[in-house]
Amino acid sequence: MIIEYAERVWRGESDDSVVDAGMQGKGVQPITDGLGWWPGFGNVTAFETEGELVLFDTGGSFSAAKLHEDVRAWTRAPLTAAFYSHGHIDHVFGTGPFEESGPSATIYAHQAVVDRFERYVLTNGYNSVINQRQFQAAGLRWPTDYRRPDVTYTDALTVRRGGLTFDLVHAKGETDDGTIGYVREHKLLLPGDLFIWVTPNCGNPQKAQRYPREWVHALHRMAAMDAEIMLPGHGAPIFGRDRIRQALLETAEWLESLVTQTLELLNAGARLDEIVHSVKAPEHLADRPYLRARYDEPEFVVHNLWRLYGGWYDGNPAHLKPAPEAVLAKAVAELAGGARALADAALKALSGGDERLAGHLAEMAALAAPDDAGVHRVRAEVFSARAAGELSLMAKGIFAWAATESRQRS
Repeated sequence: MIIEYAERVWRGESDDSVVDAGMQGKGVQPITDGLGWWPGFGNVTAFETEGELVLFDTGGSFSAAKLHEDVRAWTRAPLTAAFYSHGHIDHVFGTGPFEESGPSATIYAHQAVVDRFERYVLTNGYNSVINQRQFQAAGLRWPTDYRRPDVTYTDALTVRRGGLTFDLVHAKGETDDGTIGYVREHKLLLPGDLFIWVTPNCGNPQKAQRYPREWVHALHRMAAMDAEIMLPGHGAPIFGRDRIRQALLETAEWLESLVTQTLELLNAGARLDEIVHSVKAPEHLADRPYLRARYDEPEFVVHNLWRLYGGWYDGNPAHLKPAPEAVLAKAVAELAGGARALADAALKALSGGDERLAGHLAEMAALAAPDDAGVHRVRAEVFSARAAGELSLMAKGIFAWAATESRQRS
């Protein structure tokens, strides 16, 4: 069953990714003897070996009870160890029910996971706000208590549990605390979020620094492992050495193209604005089901590369020490004949197909006249249209949130 399902996803006939958790709620899916795949918003890989249960990633708090129920239907072996592929909250909150009813497990992770948890506590309010916006989840509250790892490592670590050997290697990509797992006995690659069945989440506009160039290196390194099974942190399994290598190497090619183009323009002295509107993803890879810009998108990756290598100044001298946005908006509105005139111009741009310009004009109108219900109706219309026309979850979330803000004030 699972091989047939993976085949459909590979051919693009079914969706399963960080955006579409296609098998969520289906319980533990047997892969081979002693190896199970639990599909969810964040996947979990389960191992039963010589009377021990081992988990690679543990899911989120919202799915912990279901994970426990499903794994217990698959095996009664006590949880003795778990590995975090990285510290995102959809991967590190599932051990609680196991440890409440059994012994404490040994948790393994890269040392930077501990730093991440400390940062999450420090920026708890900010993370609540941005994730409410990203996932359109108004009631979301960011956690403050974390199951911290018991054993951390820096570059590489090999762990033996029961009859299995877990080789762990540090990698940067979406995060700075990533762990690639390889289980020799199963010829199994566990990439965590370094492969998520969509374009790499390497530019997320609201999140901490990503590492595109290092991600390319990690993809090449994983391809060289010659695994026969790959179970990603999000999305369907991939079976077969050739397919695994193709998916990893083509993802590396896609991302490396953005890195190369961006660095060439940055080194030539181009402004960020020019780079963002010049860099394009490779067209010959556009039909790959694992390279759809459904979550993140290329121009966000460009922004992130600029932040990593070029700092925060974008090359526009007016942005170095700018006027407050509301002051600028009022000045432009006065020149245009008022905030309503800007709003009308926004609607005209929208009807003419220039959604980007419409967004600028609608936002300026709302900043110039923050209490004008009519202006906010226009802003809501513009950003609703923008959200409807986007493919990536990042853009949809931000635009839809802006539209909701204005609906509440119109």
